[in-house]
Amino acid sequence: MALIEDDRVPKKPPHEIGQDVSLVSVGELEERIALLRGEIERLEREVAARRASRSAADAVFRL
Repeated sequence: MALIEDDRVPKKPPHEIGQDVSLVSVGELEERIALLRGEIERLEREVAARRASRSAADAVFRL
């Protein structure tokens, strides 16, 4: 079985930081805001989880 190369151009991310948005519609801007808020929430959960792990480790080594 031969592998077939995929020559399609990779998809551009839905939003890039600093991107010119002067020609983007209000609806699309709202979609991008929702996407970015979701990403911020995901990152904040990860930070909280890492802090909790760090606190647990610190508690063990303080004994």
